[in-house]
Amino acid sequence: MKVAVMGAGAVGCYYGGMLARAGHEVVLVGRPQHVEAFNTTGLRLQAQSFDETIPVKASTDAAIAAGADLVLFCVKSTDTETAGVQLRPHLRPDTLVLALQNGTDNADRLRGVIPQPVAAAVVYVATEMAGPGHVRHHGRGELVIEPSARSEEAAQALIAAGVPTQISDNVRGALWTKLILNCAYNALSAVTQLPYGRIVQGQGVAEVIRNLVAECRAVAAADGVTLAGDVDAAVRLIAETMPTQYSSTAQDLARGKNSEIDHLNGFIVRRGQVLGIATPVNLTMYALVKLVEQKKEPR
Repeated sequence: MKVAVMGAGAVGCYYGGMLARAGHEVVLVGRPQHVEAFNTTGLRLQAQSFDETIPVKASTDAAIAAGADLVLFCVKSTDTETAGVQLRPHLRPDTLVLALQNGTDNADRLRGVIPQPVAAAVVYVATEMAGPGHVRHHGRGELVIEPSARSEEAAQALIAAGVPTQISDNVRGALWTKLILNCAYNALSAVTQLPYGRIVQGQGVAEVIRNLVAECRAVAAADGVTLAGDVDAAVRLIAETMPTQYSSTAQDLARGKNSEIDHLNGFIVRRGQVLGIATPVNLTMYALVKLVEQKKEPR
């Protein structure tokens, strides 16, 4: 397959790198400093069981995605429509666009700007960009994919590349479960600049996380969402399986960038307001992250 990664950051580089390592043609659309490194020395994929540099092609221009069978759409939630419009003229009518993003509504927003088939995906992986062209994998790597005409083909390619992948009829519920995990940990990691394993050891943090999760559950129930899996077990598993991982929100703030907090705790606050559900703890974490964003002082 020809695979294009739109938004070649930590998540896109991990999954794109795994597919490239398995022999697929992978092209990356990303920021200039990473693109230069990709084209000069390749993509360094530092996983838990190997550390390899993989040849790839990269560009800052979405035109490099022309002819792709599969697009891993990994841009920030705030950039969904803009990136979709950039990508649209370069894709075949049957190209599958797999939305590997935080939040619950990105696939629907993407369908509003491109005619190609779009499938939502739920991502469970701990990664970071450790330098130009260098992705470091801290743990996990599973994907849950929404059914579509080409989802089975994509899933088989991912599985063969070493990525545990399943197709689920309840991706909405899985996306909401992932949203709850993000709401439980991302803002706490961002404000404290601590990894998950350290966060859960903090005094009073367990109760804060319980309250965050309870508010999210209440909003989900009011919104008619059937959550996928055991949410409480999944929350515990995050700290156990990714103890050294900093949240994507923490990584954004450390680099002086705006985060996706509007699509995480901020989303819960807005849906709660619409549905008449109080979300004071989520509002507090949202407000704290927005204050830190205003500082714009990289770590």
